[in-house]
Amino acid sequence: MATTHADAAPASGTFRELLGPGRFATSFVLAGGVALHATNLFLTTSLLPTAISEIGGERLYAWSSTAFMITSVIASMFVSRLVAGRGPRMAYLIALVPFLAGTVVAALSPTMVVMLVGRGVQGVGGGLLAGLGYAVIQAAYPERLWAKATALVSAMWGFGTLAGPAIGGAFAQFGAWRLAFWLLAVLGVAIALIVPRALPRSAQAEVSEPVPFLSLIVLASAAALISVASVLSDLVWVAVTIAVALVVIAWFIRRERHSAVRVLPASTYSASSPLKWMYLSIGILAIGTVSEAFAPLFGQRLAGLEPLVAGFLGAAVSVGWSVTMLFSSNATRPATLRRMRIAGPAILAAGLIVTGLFQQQDAGPWLVVVWFVALAVAGAGIGIAFPHQLVAVMGSTSDPVEAGKASAGINTVELIGLSFGSALGGLLVNLGAPSMERSAQFLLFGLAVIAVIGVFVARRTDPVR
Repeated sequence: MATTHADAAPASGTFRELLGPGRFATSFVLAGGVALHATNLFLTTSLLPTAISEIGGERLYAWSSTAFMITSVIASMFVSRLVAGRGPRMAYLIALVPFLAGTVVAALSPTMVVMLVGRGVQGVGGGLLAGLGYAVIQAAYPERLWAKATALVSAMWGFGTLAGPAIGGAFAQFGAWRLAFWLLAVLGVAIALIVPRALPRSAQAEVSEPVPFLSLIVLASAAALISVASVLSDLVWVAVTIAVALVVIAWFIRRERHSAVRVLPASTYSASSPLKWMYLSIGILAIGTVSEAFAPLFGQRLAGLEPLVAGFLGAAVSVGWSVTMLFSSNATRPATLRRMRIAGPAILAAGLIVTGLFQQQDAGPWLVVVWFVALAVAGAGIGIAFPHQLVAVMGSTSDPVEAGKASAGINTVELIGLSFGSALGGLLVNLGAPSMERSAQFLLFGLAVIAVIGVFVARRTDPVR
């Protein structure tokens, strides 16, 4: 199946061709799926504070993100298998089913527990949609358009950063937060109607690689235990639950080392490979983004912000890393790249510490501005280091097969970091209850400590070491 056409040079593709009449539907589906997932992430951060005032369950606040991220991690392991076994068209339709079902459940939820069920089901579809946006590019476009298609799909995360808080905050401000979920459902149905004529039908290959179900269950159990600890009021039981979670994580690592079917590639556990430190650094950066999930809650409770404004406060971290990444990705000198990988988590920690120092009840407008700027600085730390950690992972081995597996593990590690970060965030916030000011400080300072650890981890990611 070699390609011999002369137009295979990637540099010849243009965005006009990508979005032209012949390929617009395909681009709409791939970009739209990721935009749907990203918007959903940021939409809930801005409307949840209003939702819990109606349906209750403030102590379960963090579970909304945890339930979503745990199921997303599990679903992400099926993306390549789904495309290979069912083909791009069926893969998208399958992914949209749980996303739409979970969205409807969330829209109708009478209690926070039902909301969590809906978010968990949404996560299955969201994890698949986020992965399919990249996985289907190779099958849906000629090679000359791969780079442009990847850029278009990646840009949808920035779109979600702005659209999510705007939509969620606007509906919440008028007391109609359920309509925000219904809007997502309508957009999902629109994408599903376009899929049959936008994507190829046929499967690419038979799927024989087994799924590491037991390892995924162990990993999800560890994140769930941390979330359980976040709703306990007895500190002894909190400590016991966290200890059990650490034991489960140790069991996961031991199983990964010795199992033939792994969540991460085998080179992760090689003593001579820096891949484990690269993955850990990526996970720590992902944990730092969890601050944006709680920022709208703090904005509404401590500064009395309207839901719409509080939603954009939650997007400050994403604004910081999105803008910074555009510039930091231009660096090429090895010494500069190493400094940026180390400086990133340090800047992240500094931004979180400053935000924590200025948390106070009845905060005025100038304090809210300080929060936004400091959170944007924290996000800038992520943007400085993140793209170069990704490149380091891709170049961590000269074996092309193992390099492919290492690259595929990036999305899984990101989702793992987000799921554990969400669970840990809920624990820190609830430890500070009933004082919202103390909860905010516990969260921000706790995440800052993890970012400081990330500085020392990043020093180990240099392949030369």
